[in-house]
Amino acid sequence: MTDRPAMPAPSESSQKHREATRQPAEIRSAEESDPAQSANPAPEDSVVAGRRRAFAELLGEFRRTAVLVPLGEGPGPDDEPGFLTVDLNGIRFILAFSDEQALARYAQARGEYAREWAYRTVLGARLLDVAVPAAGVPCGVALDCADGPDGMVFPPVVGIVPEHAAVDRDLHEKGEAA
Repeated sequence: MTDRPAMPAPSESSQKHREATRQPAEIRSAEESDPAQSANPAPEDSVVAGRRRAFAELLGEFRRTAVLVPLGEGPGPDDEPGFLTVDLNGIRFILAFSDEQALARYAQARGEYAREWAYRTVLGARLLDVAVPAAGVPCGVALDCADGPDGMVFPPVVGIVPEHAAVDRDLHEKGEAA
């Protein structure tokens, strides 16, 4: 980021998104749980179901929200710069930020606050439905990754990305995934 006046206040939409992503960690990790299906669910089952609903709401909000996606060094479609990504344990993550302040926190954490950061504004649904499959490798989206537990990860699994781009599609087809 170059010398600029103070960042503008986040829009109402981005503020709602930030508030939605500041859910307790146990809600964000609900997609990892597998509730038992029974006629009389145990109290834990209703807790897990609530966590799944909360995650579905967060995912829906992300899909409807425009986020900032910094441009990386390498070429993307049409020989233009591609999105900034990181690879972690064999999965590529597109970095996305809810607003300029979140991008500035990331730049500062990298020690690159003084440089200009080019970015595009992209709808969350386009990232998950178009950019993730176009990556050609297992790919998800990391939102506000410099914000620790207030950030969010959308992994490349069925229900988040298109099935053909999901790493668990084989399990899902066999009925082994929840």
